[in-house]
Amino acid sequence: MNLPRLISVIFLSLFLPATLYATTLKIATAAPEGSSWMRELRVGATEIKERTEGRVEIKFFAGGVMGNDKSVLRKMRVGQLHGGAFTTGSLVDIAPDADLFSLPLIFRSDDEVVYVRSRMDADLKQVIEESGFACFGFAGGGFALLMSGKPARTIDDVRGSKIWVPEGDRVSYRAMASLGLSPVTLPITDVMTGLQAGLVEVIAATPSGALAFQWHTRIKYVTNTPLSYLYGTLVIDKNVFSKLSSADQQVAREVMGKIYVKLDQANRLDNEAATQAMVDAGIVFIDSPAEEIVRWRSVADSLVSDMRREGVFSAVLYDRLQQLLKEYRSGQVTTKP
Repeated sequence: MNLPRLISVIFLSLFLPATLYATTLKIATAAPEGSSWMRELRVGATEIKERTEGRVEIKFFAGGVMGNDKSVLRKMRVGQLHGGAFTTGSLVDIAPDADLFSLPLIFRSDDEVVYVRSRMDADLKQVIEESGFACFGFAGGGFALLMSGKPARTIDDVRGSKIWVPEGDRVSYRAMASLGLSPVTLPITDVMTGLQAGLVEVIAATPSGALAFQWHTRIKYVTNTPLSYLYGTLVIDKNVFSKLSSADQQVAREVMGKIYVKLDQANRLDNEAATQAMVDAGIVFIDSPAEEIVRWRSVADSLVSDMRREGVFSAVLYDRLQQLLKEYRSGQVTTKP
């Protein structure tokens, strides 16, 4: 290239529109298209594109079209995808502490969750950030409840039944096995097929999740005891995210952070509405005897103690969680996180 032409190319490049240098972030999720989650995420993507003047676009692949969470993480590693919206259980291989709030029977009420999360969300977010991902906050999905084709007031009622456990969720697998159930590992995208084919007979899911994925059409009873607290997050590979300008990174964090706060606040109402919809569909919600719940908690406490000793998660963070629960249950709550 001769000198005059080179100078012309450099000169013209100075005036090229910023959109020619746009970065498209490809993000996958199992959340169904048309769900409240996807509607809000797409609203956020539109705002980010507008505020960055087209420099940052987000393309979502919803409904599990990019495969299960394990496949999405693999595609992120090779650059085919840049991020994913996951439940935190899918991140345990890269950030074991990210799923700390989902330990079996650790929480007893939504109020406990609110108290602890207001004081520990930042810790779990830092864990994910230090694992190489930009994290945009957490949105609670609610409590997973036992759902089946027959009443399950006690563990003996469903002992030996095949219960679904999300692929890669080793904590839930051990928890279900310790309760005498027969865990069957499946990606979330295959649960309906599993229910239809009889590969699984029992699931543990939130009402809103069961409704969104239509699993409620395959069950008749729901046991009200909260087995574990489910929550999700949006993560983007930091190697990709760091290539955005500092200003554009800030916009993305602000917008998606705001979306996750909104989802977090809305999901409790969504679960209430989903519960009513399931009742209207003829599904029966039942309670377990108090002594049975004590039994479940005893088994869960023993399992969690074993995992703490084995170093499955951070003993420091777990002990802080337990201290906050003790503080809340004793009524000696503090006013600030």
